[in-house]
Amino acid sequence: MAESKTVVNLNRTSPERFRSWTFSQDTCLACGLCAGSCPVAGVDGFDPRKLVRMVSLGLADELIEARWPWICTMCAKCNQVCPMDIDIAETVRSIRSLREREKVPGILHKGLTTALKTGNNLGIPKEDFVFILEDVAEEIAAEPGYEGFTVPIDQPGSNILTTVHNKLVNTHTNDLKHWWKIFYAAGESWTIPSENWEGCSWGYFTGDDAALKIMTGRICGHMSRLGAKNLLWCE
Repeated sequence: MAESKTVVNLNRTSPERFRSWTFSQDTCLACGLCAGSCPVAGVDGFDPRKLVRMVSLGLADELIEARWPWICTMCAKCNQVCPMDIDIAETVRSIRSLREREKVPGILHKGLTTALKTGNNLGIPKEDFVFILEDVAEEIAAEPGYEGFTVPIDQPGSNILTTVHNKLVNTHTNDLKHWWKIFYAAGESWTIPSENWEGCSWGYFTGDDAALKIMTGRICGHMSRLGAKNLLWCE
């Protein structure tokens, strides 16, 4: 598979703005396997084949302003079935990177801005986050077989450091219990950072490599600071 890279500095009006991308768009056979595997094919007329063809034709401004790149879930199922090894998901991400940041769909742009500022996409303060984790841990400890269970926060020397998807401390707190119970049953050494714990990298999804680097760097910083051996990143 060709090496992927994001191009962000080409002239906005040039039909050649996609030409330096190394995603092999021009080898597309229009076989339809990508569309057949895509979970959102047909939504607002979205078709991965058409998107790839538009890239090949250099229809830059049309794609940058289109809704299609933001319908894609970037699950990369299309990549797995493409007989020509076209990296469609990364192509979509690169198209997203060319959209003016203020024109990125609202929830993504606002969530990323909040995450960069507060360490998580919801802007939850550290004390509230810790309270939620400890509250869930108390519920687990009340169940038979889990007496004495506690959640290890900022525990140095753990085997596993796990990030947290923002929805798990917002509307799906019960989903935290599944991983924690597995860790407990396995006698695993694990921990959760109390700050910059966000495991959903909207910098990646919006094509913002600078933001991606910041958020990834925070997680790497936790690994180094706490001496964790392995990372469980919910993405």
